[in-house]
Order: sequence, then C-alpha cells, then structure tokens
Amino acid sequence: MHGIIFHELKRFVTAKLSEEAWNNLLRDSGIGQKIYLAFQTYPDAEAIAIVSAASASTGVPIPALLESFGEFIAPNLMTMYKHLVKPEWKTLDLIEHTEETIHHLVRIREAGAEPPLLKCCRPTDDHVVITYSSPRKMCALAVGIVHGLARHYNEQILVTQTTCMLDGSPDCNISVRRI
Repeated sequence: MHGIIFHELKRFVTAKLSEEAWNNLLRDSGIGQKIYLAFQTYPDAEAIAIVSAASASTGVPIPALLESFGEFIAPNLMTMYKHLVKPEWKTLDLIEHTEETIHHLVRIREAGAEPPLLKCCRPTDDHVVITYSSPRKMCALAVGIVHGLARHYNEQILVTQTTCMLDGSPDCNISVRRI
C-alpha cells in the first residue's frame, strides 16, 4: 500500500484521538514502532492490522472507520493532486477521471503502488457509477473519499452501493448522484 495512506492514517488517528493512540495501535497491531514515509510502499497487511486494531480499540466497525478516514483525507488528496484536476471539474467529474489522471500517474511514479482500479461510467450529468476493484476490498475508503470530495466542492450527493466485494461480489458498484 502506498505510504501516503499510512501517513494520512497516522494524521487521522492523532487528529481524532492522540499521538499516544497511534503508538498504541502500532503496538496492538503487532507492528511496533515504525515510521511510514509518504512515497514508499508497505505491506497491505500492515494497514489492515492498524485499522483492525483501531476498530477493536474504539468499537467502530472497520467500514465506518474507513469511510470516516476517506472523508478526512480527501482535502489533502485534493491538495496533493490539484495539478491534475481541471479547474472546471466538480465532484462527479473528478471521480469520473480519477483512474486516467491520478491513479495512472501514481502507478507510473511510485514503484509498487497499486491504487484500486476504478472503472466509471456517467449515465447522466448528475450520476456516476464506479466499479471498484482491489484485492484490499476497501471500498468504504473510496466512499469516504467521495463524500470528502463533495464537501470540498460544496455539493450534495447521494451514494449507494449495489454490490460489494465484502459480500462476495467480484467488484463493488458504487452509485454517486448529485442531488
């Protein structure tokens, strides 16, 4: 997993809880003290272990934690990749073009980086359907990022998920409508 995610996960935990909570999660996950660098890659199992430890510690289900985390990191992702975002784009435009702009660049620049594959279709101007595929099965993180993007653009959206890899589907279908 891309180091940016770990860097942002630490920022999320320390903002919501504390620096001590982050250290406790590293300990409780079996990772121990570790510094994650933003532009390196790390085993997926470490992210899963940290999120699982956070869920056990807080009592918040993993999907809810991932969604909250996604919403939290969206503004920083917008800042990091703003040079790839066209000024006229809004929430649905950015979602529609994430794969060919941001994810494409991440795969080229960062050896070993494997962002999820997002196939999008745009049935109408106010509707995007995302087909999310990743061995990590962290679709809740994607849903959270979508909510964070909508907040960034000050837009109201409705997100529904019709299929989910966590329920045995080969991919997740996430519908995003501007309302």
